[in-house]
Amino acid sequence: MEVINAIGRRKAAVARVYLSEGNGEITINDKELKTYFPVGTLQYIVEQPVNVLELAGKYNIKANLDGGGIKGQAEALRLAISRAFVKLDETNKPKLKAAGFMTRDPREVERKKPGRPKARKRFQFSKR
Repeated sequence: MEVINAIGRRKAAVARVYLSEGNGEITINDKELKTYFPVGTLQYIVEQPVNVLELAGKYNIKANLDGGGIKGQAEALRLAISRAFVKLDETNKPKLKAAGFMTRDPREVERKKPGRPKARKRFQFSKR
């Protein structure tokens, strides 16, 4: 029984995934999926690669999540799971790529500039 690992990132979130044969359990930071992501939308995002490949109930997924918010973590986890399934079998790649799960979202927070309240916002202009 071989363990396949992969990594996924989104914004400030990092997901490390370990894929092994099993009964379909998804464990995140030693918690069950429904406990870690109580919102149904986020659970759906995490399970998307498994559902697209129709592999539900065949593999156990153990993940370590760090950084970012819950949405970023869910999307980082989706990317990591997709990459792990491609490592498992290269024929999975076209399905996952067509669904848009193989692309790393490059958008990051823009840095704050000096002399401004935020990255692009300016202080109120006073004519007099």
